[in-house]
Amino acid sequence: MSPKIIGVQELSEHGNQSRAAGKKLVATNGCFDLLHVGHVRYLQAARGLGDLLVVGLNGDRSVRELKGPGRPITAEHDRAEILAALQCVDLVTIFPEMRATKFIAASHPAIYVKGGDYSSETLNEEERALLKQIGAEIRIIPFEAGYSTSRLLDQICKSGNPKL
Repeated sequence: MSPKIIGVQELSEHGNQSRAAGKKLVATNGCFDLLHVGHVRYLQAARGLGDLLVVGLNGDRSVRELKGPGRPITAEHDRAEILAALQCVDLVTIFPEMRATKFIAASHPAIYVKGGDYSSETLNEEERALLKQIGAEIRIIPFEAGYSTSRLLDQICKSGNPKL
């Protein structure tokens, strides 16, 4: 397991240390079920906004609740390891809840990033209130058209390839 994969308590300690050192912590979260180039570009852009990028990863149970039966395709620890292998990702924390509220509270980011399929208004109300309370800036990174895990799964299913 990668040393970049840490629990919520450790994340809180890292966040405190980073802020004390004057570093700008950027946080984002998501399912990242089948990592694709849209994810990579998004994470690279998020990392470019600060000194440290922490990724909150929805655990398997919350992915099932969000995406439906049959998901996730990739188990949470494997998804975490793949994210941690990316140079642009500094830390990964798996959270079991559907909402990222505890992850946000632990990371206490200067900047919170979501993809262009969101807007400040469509963020979960509780998450948005917490971000406002801690003074985090919300940044939306433009959506990479044509890239999505759901689209990849549809393509695989429709391919008719008996080897799949």
